[in-house]
Amino acid sequence: MTTFNRRTALALMGGTAATVGLAAPAIAAGKKIKVGALRFTSHSGSFIALERGYFKDAGLDVEFEFFQAAQPMAVAIASGDVDYAVTAMSGGLISLADKGAIKVIGGALSEEPGIDGQKYLVSDAAFQAGVKTPKDLAGKTFAVTQAGSSFHYMGSKMAQAEGINISFTPLQKVGAIIGAMKSGQVDGWSIVPHIAKPLAGSGAVHIIGDVADYIPDYQVTTVFTSVKNAADERGMTESFLAGYAKGVDDYAAAMIDETADQDAMVDLIHKYVYTDRERAKAAPSIINGTMRLNTGAALNIASLQDQLSWFQSEKLVDADISIDQIVDQSYVKILGA
Repeated sequence: MTTFNRRTALALMGGTAATVGLAAPAIAAGKKIKVGALRFTSHSGSFIALERGYFKDAGLDVEFEFFQAAQPMAVAIASGDVDYAVTAMSGGLISLADKGAIKVIGGALSEEPGIDGQKYLVSDAAFQAGVKTPKDLAGKTFAVTQAGSSFHYMGSKMAQAEGINISFTPLQKVGAIIGAMKSGQVDGWSIVPHIAKPLAGSGAVHIIGDVADYIPDYQVTTVFTSVKNAADERGMTESFLAGYAKGVDDYAAAMIDETADQDAMVDLIHKYVYTDRERAKAAPSIINGTMRLNTGAALNIASLQDQLSWFQSEKLVDADISIDQIVDQSYVKILGA
């Protein structure tokens, strides 16, 4: 089996189902693992599973490693620095899957009708200059972290649907994009609602459209791991998925179904999201970030195939890679099946 260190993984980037209950504990109780995450409300499944002991019950001792973009997380999985992660499909993730380094093992954040989702934004400068709808972004700049990121996909799908051309500006980190939007250095962007709504409320940017209008049922993020973990650490991998799924169930009960204590859930999430704000100021943004996290880590394969086809059409990944090279379906519950 091929192994990857961080340098190798970076070079490459250039070029069964979890159940609602916990799986049997990992072979070595208290097995230490690292989980990659972003400080987004959409990563709450993992945060809840740690805080409420679901990972511990599954025999796992979890430590988080936080990132600021999707592609570095894929590199960390491939190199073995991180064991499991939740992140968007990216060109880097697909390329590493093509090289036999990583596998998608479930689904996480999804666009779902009836639940507020990701937004297309414009800077105040662009808005004042007449950019009031996504179509008005014709000839304008659109911020992305990297080429081949989920932001690139969302911007391109919108532009294709509107029949316009936009110029993509890679800024590496979400924080850098926010600064560029506030200063008017870039015109447009797309992002989850817990970031979009507070920015729009401040007047620094304006919401001009919904991602779901252009990409319905979009599987925004996936759960993934290394090929080694998927193949050789089945007990550990199933235990991770089961603990994560329990966290997702709690999140849905509190934040979507409102059958559990939402205030307690906001307190828990605030330990990881908007930690630089006092709770009273962080709470509205955390609540605004409520989107569907797939029950049982179910995966929308059709959405992933659409994403893969787009990456291939843009020549960002090899034309011959198949969805089976990316997804280990022995772990996956297919969404809607």
